[in-house]
Amino acid sequence: MDKTLDVLYANNEFKAKAFLDEIEGKNPLFICTIATTETGKISGISAAGKYPEFTDYTPPADAELLLLGKCKSIAGVPVTPDGIPTPALITMSALHLADIPVIVVSGGLKVKPQIPFLDLGGNPGRDIRTGNAVDNVEEVILRAKIAGENLAKAVDYLVIGESIPGGTTTALGVLSALGVKAEGKVSSSMPENPHSLKTETVKAGLAAAGESFGSLANNPVRAISCVGDPMMAAFSGLVIGAASQVPVLMAGGTQMSAVLALVNALNPDVLCNVAVGTTRWVANDKSSDLKGIVTQFCDVPILAADLNFGSSRFPGLQAYETGIVKEGVGAGGASIAAMAKLGGAVTKELLLKEIERNYALLMGLK
Repeated sequence: MDKTLDVLYANNEFKAKAFLDEIEGKNPLFICTIATTETGKISGISAAGKYPEFTDYTPPADAELLLLGKCKSIAGVPVTPDGIPTPALITMSALHLADIPVIVVSGGLKVKPQIPFLDLGGNPGRDIRTGNAVDNVEEVILRAKIAGENLAKAVDYLVIGESIPGGTTTALGVLSALGVKAEGKVSSSMPENPHSLKTETVKAGLAAAGESFGSLANNPVRAISCVGDPMMAAFSGLVIGAASQVPVLMAGGTQMSAVLALVNALNPDVLCNVAVGTTRWVANDKSSDLKGIVTQFCDVPILAADLNFGSSRFPGLQAYETGIVKEGVGAGGASIAAMAKLGGAVTKELLLKEIERNYALLMGLK
């Protein structure tokens, strides 16, 4: 635990502390990488929408919330079937408090957001059970790399988050293809983690592609193509491009382990400049194991924003303490960046106040 900031160390405390020291007081850029995959529409796999078709609208709505403070693609904000708000609410509040700029990057979408965004020319992802999930992966990685290199020149460091419903299932797919043991270890946006459904989905995808566990350890591009999603191609390219020059905080939960595994396979040299920033809810999650996945292939530090909504006056926010949602849209990393930028002036209490204020405004509550 950092004494001055509300940040926990979830892996490699020495490196995590050094990373935090390096970014403290510095000016970041937040990049939200959005994409869609038909995998997110498999019944029971994601809490991102009550109606599977709705998942196409979640990433653009999340991105709009970050830039506009409200959604245009949908009415209200993205919520789980139980009315729990998108973690983009946390991200938006943190970025707003610390005045951190945002760029939205598309890896491949069905519904385009009604805001300016950087399009890497990717297509929406198909269901990974086809074994042929993502198009022109190499091209998207290359374009993302160029974007990452150039964006890194404008700021002290990058914070990169994502929004893609179904992303922990595709993460399991890519990790399995690369030979990383992640069965029963990826997290879920739901309180009951549907591990067996994810495992079956991945096995079907690998079989359809004529691949097996670890068979693509030396072919990360094909791993994404067969059983990944378009967010991963964009995200890994951005990391490779930027981390060769500035620190990169990869903001997210267990999906970050898949992106890390891809970066490790594509260009391991940049990992010395990379850390993962997540939330306490992911770091303490009994139904997943981010550290256990990552430490199989690298020793990248993991930091966790020590957020706690237990004292919130809104049941929709208190619900985060029961293991619903946990992370997404870079919530943990954005919170850490806000705290680091203002050197402790942004506390978890102040963040909760801002989140509650925005929640009340967006939900039309008093």
